Amino acid sequence: MDFPIFHLDFMGDRLLIAIIAVLHVLINHGLAVGFIPLVTWIEYLGFKKGGKNAIVNNEWDQLAHRLMTVAFIITTTIGAMTGVGIWFASSLVNPASIGSLIRVFYGAWFVEWTVFVTEVVLILLYYLSWKRSLVSIEAKAKHIKLGAALSIFSWITMSIIVSILGFMMDTGSWVENKTFIAGFTNPIYIPQLAFRTPLAALMAGAIGLFLTKLFTKNGSSFQQDSSKKIALWMLLMLPFTLAGALAYYFKIPELMIGNLPVAVGTMDFQSWYDLLVKFIIGALTTVLLIAGTVYFKPKLKIPTIVYILPVIGMLGFAGIFERIREFIRKPYVIGNYMYSNTLRKEDYPLFKRDGVLAHATYSPVKEVTEDNKLLAGEQVFMLSCSRCHTTHGINSVVDKFENMYSLKAGEKLNGDLMKNYIKHIENARYFMPPFPGNEAELDALVEYIKHLQEDGTPIDNPVTSMR
Repeated sequence: MDFPIFHLDFMGDRLLIAIIAVLHVLINHGLAVGFIPLVTWIEYLGFKKGGKNAIVNNEWDQLAHRLMTVAFIITTTIGAMTGVGIWFASSLVNPASIGSLIRVFYGAWFVEWTVFVTEVVLILLYYLSWKRSLVSIEAKAKHIKLGAALSIFSWITMSIIVSILGFMMDTGSWVENKTFIAGFTNPIYIPQLAFRTPLAALMAGAIGLFLTKLFTKNGSSFQQDSSKKIALWMLLMLPFTLAGALAYYFKIPELMIGNLPVAVGTMDFQSWYDLLVKFIIGALTTVLLIAGTVYFKPKLKIPTIVYILPVIGMLGFAGIFERIREFIRKPYVIGNYMYSNTLRKEDYPLFKRDGVLAHATYSPVKEVTEDNKLLAGEQVFMLSCSRCHTTHGINSVVDKFENMYSLKAGEKLNGDLMKNYIKHIENARYFMPPFPGNEAELDALVEYIKHLQEDGTPIDNPVTSMR
């Protein structure tokens, strides 16, 4: 309520964050948290296979270096930009929730920032000093230790952020005592960390197996040997991923479990729920089959295109997981504390009494009158609905009502039906927050939505919206 509202009406605010965040997570997990330990392990294998007259086995060391080159380029470009992009986008779209999270996790975020800076320094040292590590056994041993340190710092960064992600789903006892420890040790923290850690390693294995197929001579004994090692990595990580997923699932609050069908498929595609669940199972099965075949039948010729299937499966699985995690915490953006419209649960009685406009710093109107009804309705929409809905873009509020009432072409919305529905919206759609305003604001909102259907244009107001 104390911030101007940024709103992308053609695509929706949450989609902006989702695109940036999902891309960042795929890179962070697949090419950093899980991939760096894999690369370090392969480098270590090359070091152990060096023999008496060589510091390293060149084939193994070159493979590790090539894999690290891919990780280095992507993580320091797209990974870095999307990391900053998450902060930028979420601060624009949802500054109130970001402000609350910073206040709760200030110390943790400071530590995370320090660890991240260390991680950046380490990845530069690890990659850029690779050739120098080949001058002696001692130099190579130190280089491998550098990779191990980078692996640890990458995981620590994720482990701190996972606590904050868990807090957004279930704040636990923090709502009562408001302490940092209660927030950091929320009920979902450890189960989610136990799931994400092996998932990252499994994603890294799928990517590493595909790249190894590209970087090594087809049909060579080295390709078979190195692919077999990475396949073993994947097979070892798979049961931990499944166990972590189950532990995570059973810690999700019961109300959020009810959101799963909608979270996976959205309201428009709930009928796809079973299909998408099968996709997740299929992705893990594909990993098992490909990794198992490569490990137990290393001489079996598998077309290169087949190796991309576990990569697609794991990236798709991780993407769907992020989609689910973001959605199932609704109607909250911070569990049991702040609704997805960024209004705090404890403030609702005040808004019901005075109206949301009276407490909106950047609203040009503070109460509803006959002269400003459409403008007031737009402001109520921006404050109460625009974090998830658009006027005519993705997840359009007009389309939702037209579909709900099965209107024919040209048929007008019924204001009385809309008012009754919005007044009790949390009962019909338990993943949506209650309407926060008073009766006059409800009337204004309904009139504004009807105006959008009939006229098709929002009421432009540059003070409170950016389209």
